[in-house]
Amino acid sequence: NRDVTYGTNSEFGFDYLRDNGMANTKDEQVQRGHFFAIIDEVDSVLIDEARTPLIISGPSTISNNQQYDRFRPLVDQLVKKQNILCNEAISDAKQAFTDGDLDTAGRAMVKVKFGQPKNRGLLRLMEDPELRKIAEKTELSFFQDTQKVALFELKEELFFNVEEKSHDADLTERGRDFLNPDDPDAFMLPDLATEFADIDADEALSDAQKNKKKDELQVKMDGQGERMHSITQLLKAYCLYEKDVDYVVTDNKVVIVDENTGREMPGRRWSDGLHQAVEAKEGVKLERETQTLATVTVQNYFRLYEKLGGMTGTAETEAAEFSDIYGLDVLPIPTNRPILRLDQNDHIYKTRREKYSAVIATIKEHHAKGQPILVGTASVDASETVARLLKREKIPHAVLNAKYHRQEAEIVQRAGQQGSVTVSTNMAGRGTDIKLGEGVSDKGGLLVLATERHESRRIDRQLRGRCARQGDPGESLFFISFEDDLMRNFGAAERMTKMMERFGLEEGQELQHKWLNRSVQTAQKRVEQRNYQMRKRVLDFDDVMNNQREVVYGYRNEVIESANPRELIYEAVDEAMPARALMFLDSPDPDEEPDYSGLLNWANTNFPLGLTAESAAFETRDAEANGVFLTDKVKSLYELKTAHEDSEHLDNLERSVILGGIDRLWQEHLYNMDSLREGVHLRAHGQKDPLVEYKTEAFAIFQVLMETIKGEVLTNLFRSTTNLEAFHNFLRNLPMNQGDANNPGGPSLAGSGAISAPAPAQGDPDLGPQIRIPVTRDLPKVGRNDACPCGSGKKHKQCCGKGA
Repeated sequence: NRDVTYGTNSEFGFDYLRDNGMANTKDEQVQRGHFFAIIDEVDSVLIDEARTPLIISGPSTISNNQQYDRFRPLVDQLVKKQNILCNEAISDAKQAFTDGDLDTAGRAMVKVKFGQPKNRGLLRLMEDPELRKIAEKTELSFFQDTQKVALFELKEELFFNVEEKSHDADLTERGRDFLNPDDPDAFMLPDLATEFADIDADEALSDAQKNKKKDELQVKMDGQGERMHSITQLLKAYCLYEKDVDYVVTDNKVVIVDENTGREMPGRRWSDGLHQAVEAKEGVKLERETQTLATVTVQNYFRLYEKLGGMTGTAETEAAEFSDIYGLDVLPIPTNRPILRLDQNDHIYKTRREKYSAVIATIKEHHAKGQPILVGTASVDASETVARLLKREKIPHAVLNAKYHRQEAEIVQRAGQQGSVTVSTNMAGRGTDIKLGEGVSDKGGLLVLATERHESRRIDRQLRGRCARQGDPGESLFFISFEDDLMRNFGAAERMTKMMERFGLEEGQELQHKWLNRSVQTAQKRVEQRNYQMRKRVLDFDDVMNNQREVVYGYRNEVIESANPRELIYEAVDEAMPARALMFLDSPDPDEEPDYSGLLNWANTNFPLGLTAESAAFETRDAEANGVFLTDKVKSLYELKTAHEDSEHLDNLERSVILGGIDRLWQEHLYNMDSLREGVHLRAHGQKDPLVEYKTEAFAIFQVLMETIKGEVLTNLFRSTTNLEAFHNFLRNLPMNQGDANNPGGPSLAGSGAISAPAPAQGDPDLGPQIRIPVTRDLPKVGRNDACPCGSGKKHKQCCGKGA
């Protein structure tokens, strides 16, 4: 779904590898696993997208879409209640400030900050330096309290809390009571271990009643868990995901917008039900939930290549990460011609309203001179805001964002013409060469005017780089306000507010100095460092999965490429069969008796052995010897089965027996690992390193996976065939079935393919338990009222079919 091409077919990349003796032909280059990217987005792929793993997903067998539709009205009402509550708090803050009650004013503003960080009333109050100082002082006093009692009480006055930095929203007790006034335990999962122990200790209940109560408790917990999850995801959808910022609605579908490029990303969906929650919020059709089939991080994916390289104009700021993660050095290459771009200092304002007013005034001034202007915005919503303001001023312009991406080539082609105004998200800041029209160079070249600083300095540099290319003149200018997300969330606004107070600036006045540019860059560096740590943490966790992935995929490839898959099947039998015998016969509890009947039942259920307690004689051997006994029995029986199979297709059948188990169980393993990763972070509260805990438990889960895969081979060994006739012949030729074609009374082959436990034999007792062969007909079925096929002229029911 990307608009770029990268791979071994790049002429420049091939020439580079050939000249350095790495590959003589393109085919050889592909075979040797080289990768070379000649794109201006290589840093975006290797750095920005590294926070999100590459996932192959398919439709989930379980869907709780109805949950989102059911709870959306409740959550919608809850959010509206919170809006009313926050607006009342803003009014209280204004009144308290007027009355001179600064403590009350500060407390009310902090309360709104926790409940609705982007509340317009709050943002207006924070424009006043004195009120901002009061709010910051009050918030600091809450966090200085080691017990955090006052902070907890403040948050509990809200229905839910919003944490922008961690991108999270959490219900308070008041919010839970609002959603479930009649059920105080609606958001509390039962302690199954304690509940099950209480049930087992109740002597008044029979075993069947105990099992029934346990099942009811499990169902109740699952229902509560789904409900809590759905409400949490809906709350995030309402509070943290904005339309035309994080996503757009196109053709009755929610489409994610790339935060770095501003492009639509069709086909991508948020995981864990979040996408369904956003769809429910927007009232569009809810697509079916997906489940992960395969996953790998961007870092580990690209580290699979033997050679990795690329070219980009903005990798220098990420040189340390390229070195740490990919082992790549960054080599700056001088430009072909001197850069004539004039990079002005940032223009900084207190409010977004003032900033946009200055942006429109600047556009109007340069447009009047005929200079082409590219206006860069951080979101679809911001681009449309600028477009509305330009329309009000009757300035002709073109808009390029995720909603109009199909016209991108045409819009970019006109962007360098005299007097053109192009409003764009970061789509126009990614490797686009805007050609200047005739006479534009004399007017100063292209003006790049950005309405906001991005979290990453590299994105800003890409936007600046749209002008003054190949020796052309150009100019870049950034407009910033204290209400921008970067300034609010990462500390730059506080320092600049003090500076503005010192200079005594009034509304509409701007700050402009190279020291302020440094302050903004410091905030960007903080975000970059935080994002790098996030990517590094993702990689640390995925390195654990990567080791497991190499083992499982290596085993899978061995099965696919093996010339004799039966050897792999017998390896699985040799490992899994003794393990099963030990499970039944060798208990760690010395007081527990060996379960001979359980082993016999398991063996006859999974394999057509037809063993009796007497013929098995498990009591005469130890656990290890019984494992060898069963292994030999199953192998000899399998040899008999394969003798009746179609030899041409037998290898593929044996591969599918193993591959079916690997693929199904690996998908379940991925789900279990996701669950482990989500929960392991809570162990940090117990002074434990989540990564160490994750590694320990992941290893244990992986051991179970590999054992289960081998067990799955045992389960599928006699439940697959090249054709049904071959399977019937095999069953007829079983030693236990010789001499009794009708197999009276023996265990039957169930419709699901499972072989039932052996039943007592009827007829000759020496034959032992039998396998019942499905009835087959050589001639078409004859109805009771049809003419009898014997030629008597009578109806079948009155002739040969009489009494049938």
